[in-house]
Amino acid sequence: MPVMNMVQALNTALREEMKRDPRVIVLGEDVGRRGGVFLVTEGLIDEFGEMRVIDTPLTEMGIVGIAVGLALYGFKPVAEIQFIDFVYEAFDQIVSEAAKMRSKTGGMFTAPIVVRAPCCGGVKGAMHHSQSPESYFIHTAGLITMMPSSPYDAKGMLKAAIRAEDPVIFLEPKSIYRTIKEEVPEDDYVIPIGKGKIVREGSDITIVTYGAMVYTALEAAKLAEEKHGWSAEIIDLRTLFPFDKDLIIKSVEKTGRLIIVHEAPKTLGLGAEIAAYISENAIDLLRGPIIRVTGYDTPFPLVHEKLYMPNIARIYLAMQKIMMY
Repeated sequence: MPVMNMVQALNTALREEMKRDPRVIVLGEDVGRRGGVFLVTEGLIDEFGEMRVIDTPLTEMGIVGIAVGLALYGFKPVAEIQFIDFVYEAFDQIVSEAAKMRSKTGGMFTAPIVVRAPCCGGVKGAMHHSQSPESYFIHTAGLITMMPSSPYDAKGMLKAAIRAEDPVIFLEPKSIYRTIKEEVPEDDYVIPIGKGKIVREGSDITIVTYGAMVYTALEAAKLAEEKHGWSAEIIDLRTLFPFDKDLIIKSVEKTGRLIIVHEAPKTLGLGAEIAAYISENAIDLLRGPIIRVTGYDTPFPLVHEKLYMPNIARIYLAMQKIMMY
């Protein structure tokens, strides 16, 4: 199997889906000749032409609005937003149109678009190139929200998103675009929407996370095991909504302790919803309080990026605290 980074895996997924289904269209700013700001769409215009790989004007509202219109006419558009931080101009098209299309037409129409965009911090992009706004989309009924953490997952998840019959927000952690490499099958495969995975087996603590934080959590778990012999089980959600509730409960049933890690701000982040779900449905399984290790309720900083983002030390301290119970 070829070894790929996430950019290459995403590019492969797009190419394979465009070959498989002539309805798949890629559109966005500089996605054609440039190949996208991170080169995820590199080479697609040479293979599929300007009618299926469309360089758009600099207007996120227009990109998503056109994608919704194409979807209503039977196409499967994949719209790139250069950074998820720029998506707010398109928010009305996503929330009021794409997310509501199935409901407001009584199921007569859907808007099976994929809005994919790089997200999160770790590359010193400051506040306008580092945000993690997934909660906005998770809170919106009618949207599926996904975030891969590896090249293998990126290919299978993007294929699943393109084949879905409802709109998908596909977030790509740019800090691991090229830093993580692994074997990616050339065969066609999809990773089902709504299914997380255990990336590390454990028996003392459950850590639920996603995106680039998977690797930070793995390092913290390794440190805790070396120093104290604690065994942490790490769950990568992959799909943020609908998230894999059964997988989390099964793990908490085994460990009795839950830590949730994400880059997004703490207040009303996905960690709050996971904590509420476990509290309402499985509180009797817990030995102690649920702990969230997250970004702070401030704009994303430039100089203090490493202090803002969850790091090994913060997760390790949370593990120390929760093991007191």
